[in-house]
Amino acid sequence: MRISPKMILTTVAVVALAACSTEAPEAAVDEGSADAMMDSTETAEPGTIVEVAIGNPDFSTLVTAVTAAELGETLSSAGPFTVFAPTNAAFDKVDPDTLSALLLPENKADLTALLTYHVVAGELMAADVVKAITDGGGTATLTTVQGETLKATLDGDSVILEDGTGAKSTVILTDVDASNGVVHAIDTVVMPG
Repeated sequence: MRISPKMILTTVAVVALAACSTEAPEAAVDEGSADAMMDSTETAEPGTIVEVAIGNPDFSTLVTAVTAAELGETLSSAGPFTVFAPTNAAFDKVDPDTLSALLLPENKADLTALLTYHVVAGELMAADVVKAITDGGGTATLTTVQGETLKATLDGDSVILEDGTGAKSTVILTDVDASNGVVHAIDTVVMPG
């Protein structure tokens, strides 16, 4: 579950109101009023791609890998970027010895290549990817920051990414907004050829 700024502010507002209420400790906060208040305060821009990943526990392995590859500053820059972010469950599919080896300092170049293979320059919302697939007669070729390509196709309503090895990954969550791009969660780590 993604914790939104609205959820955090609602919780803070409820706790603050409960703490300040000395005359009526059993007073309840009307959720409609809290939602209206949150709607008026939701002008804050979302965090960077890295901050979005850090804020979601389903991306903790990705955050560890980005830190080991020292890509945090790059993925926090202006961009925009589109990141096909593997979830922890996606990383769980990778051989544990291979993953451990990639996180070693001497394998930083390989880890960087793997991670940048999940990044496309520019901001591609889900609708943009689907349009590119449709316009491409059923296939879109996405050039990654790493330099190789991902092939995107549709399986029903799901976007499928085929990597350089021919393995496939499904986009399972789309259009997570960031100040410097967008994040789409995928269920399998994609590998360059």
